[in-house]
Amino acid sequence: MRNVYKPEHIIRKVERVFLGGTIDMGNSEDWQKEITEFLLSINPELVIYNPRRDDWDSSWKQEIEDPQFNHQVTWELTCLEKADLVIMYYGKDSKSPISLLETGLFKDKIVCYCPDGFYRKGNVDIVADRYGFPVFKDWHDFRFELVNRLADRI
Repeated sequence: MRNVYKPEHIIRKVERVFLGGTIDMGNSEDWQKEITEFLLSINPELVIYNPRRDDWDSSWKQEIEDPQFNHQVTWELTCLEKADLVIMYYGKDSKSPISLLETGLFKDKIVCYCPDGFYRKGNVDIVADRYGFPVFKDWHDFRFELVNRLADRI
């Protein structure tokens, strides 16, 4: 148990994290698994929203009328809204068009990993510069920033 007597000195702790970024219909590396293990080693009480699905069905029509697809997209948007921190990961060889859209929508709570070689890195860097979120091209620096964001500081 901790007693806190000066609430004006509390920096809000990150409690909910959304893992946005490269999935490529399940064909990309499962970076979400690695980063989840890393995040939980920092704070095992985190709620992590992970949109990667083992049961994704590519026959779902990407239309609002398709109930499974609609449910997935609605769930993702709701979780993005609830998240305190959005991790945006761009795989070097991915396209990630939905992630690019989400980066614009949720720019106020993003920490981004975008290595050299990502085909739209320039766009990501310019949006980040304009709206003030960090972009890392080095995996170690990216993880260090996450440690800083997740630390419970008073």
